[in-house]
Amino acid sequence: MTALQPAPEETPETALHHGRLGVLGIVFFVVAAAAPLVGMTGAVPVAIVAGNGAAAPGAYVVVGLILLVFSVGYAAMASKVTNAGAFYAYVGRGLGIVPGVGSAFVSLVAYLAVQLAIFGFFGGLVAGQMNDKFGIDWPWYVWTLIAWLLVLGLSVLSVDVGAKLLGVLMSLELLSLIIVSFAVLFSSNKPEGIDLGASFLPQNIFSGGLASTAGIALAFAFASYIGFEATAIYGEESKDPHRTVPRATYLAVILITVIFGFTAFAIVTGLGSSVVIDKTLELSDGLANPAAVLFAVAEQYVGTWIVDLMSWLVISSLFAGLLAFQNSAARYFYAMGRSGVLPRALDRVNGRGAPWIATLVSSVISLVVIAIFAIGHRDPILELFYWFSGMAVIAIVFVEILVSVAVIAFFSRHRGEASVWASLFAPLLSIGGLMVGLWLLVSRFALLAGTVKEGVDPTAQPWGLNGTGWTLVLAPFVLFIVGTIVGKVRMSSENEDAIADLVS
Repeated sequence: MTALQPAPEETPETALHHGRLGVLGIVFFVVAAAAPLVGMTGAVPVAIVAGNGAAAPGAYVVVGLILLVFSVGYAAMASKVTNAGAFYAYVGRGLGIVPGVGSAFVSLVAYLAVQLAIFGFFGGLVAGQMNDKFGIDWPWYVWTLIAWLLVLGLSVLSVDVGAKLLGVLMSLELLSLIIVSFAVLFSSNKPEGIDLGASFLPQNIFSGGLASTAGIALAFAFASYIGFEATAIYGEESKDPHRTVPRATYLAVILITVIFGFTAFAIVTGLGSSVVIDKTLELSDGLANPAAVLFAVAEQYVGTWIVDLMSWLVISSLFAGLLAFQNSAARYFYAMGRSGVLPRALDRVNGRGAPWIATLVSSVISLVVIAIFAIGHRDPILELFYWFSGMAVIAIVFVEILVSVAVIAFFSRHRGEASVWASLFAPLLSIGGLMVGLWLLVSRFALLAGTVKEGVDPTAQPWGLNGTGWTLVLAPFVLFIVGTIVGKVRMSSENEDAIADLVS
């Protein structure tokens, strides 16, 4: 393998279009990636039943606070480094190019994996709904391929087109959640009134300990936040990135935390905090249909019409997530091509400033995996969705830890360019919180991804993984090692300064 060569100067064919996105445009992509409605229908009921019951909303707030502290150092780094590779650039500038390349491999695979997970969920959900509503009985992969074509087309158009579409979809999604939440809280028919303590007191949030129910709830909460960290990926396409990216990061984390915490609390209040576990199990048919929990609350406190609306908004939420993660993966390919880690052709952009070759490559990879699962008659939700989403969140949290370490290292060499809080204390606190999160995700992976060893109860026995589970858990760490080896091989001492410029 040849060594990296200094990158050619930017041209209209290789430069992303600057100034297309403002703070709200970036926030649209990030919140869309978090897919709040999908989280409310999928993750929250499981966090309630298998986790800490009525205190599940508090678990989401705790994770949000950890990620808000992480965002302090992340935003400080964003004010110094602007690059479509984001994590790649930050780790590269803080810890060196070799671990930077390792982190890029992990991040890239994480975004490809979560997009594949959503493709599976989208196909399975739409196939069922179209059959129920219209009697159209098409296989899941037909609907997935339709979404694949639409996402590819919108991604190749340009990033601002995607942002406008995401803005509309996300606004409708959030509006439906707000309507349901306020309807519950202002209703006079709540079974037990409003009990803030049951959901947000620390002793309730951490009841059972991290090794038990509290840990399960926190693990599901961490999994629900994936995508928030993508704010910096759009820095090169933003207006005044040194201001836009930090503001978008804080706003995105706060918004996602409020959405998850507030809506989860409304679900608990609507069902009754003392009986929420039993009610959730009853409504969801033993968690076989977790979406039924939110829909039941919505129907009781608002009406049937909003259930019909939300059943379609779940699909639009998934589509918005597909578009957001497609853009994230493509920009990592673009950044790695521009720096010479991957083939240079990946840095090509079209007349609208979209990285079209990188977008095509990420789309082709998705298409190949979708075809493998379709031909192998794999389940799009129980396997494609749960397997790849579980692996993706482990990968992202792992790289977030690397970024926090990189922030400390970077500002130790650039003293005075950020406050002590932003350059040292906040990153240290986030490392501690994220390490706990990583341990929870890995130890509870059998429950998160459904990769349970035969005869093992994953709620009672952490680490009860089968072969597939261990492969998915270890993949991010193996990819990091592979990436560092590639980075070392591709780098030569004579062009080290030029490579450093590529992640600036």
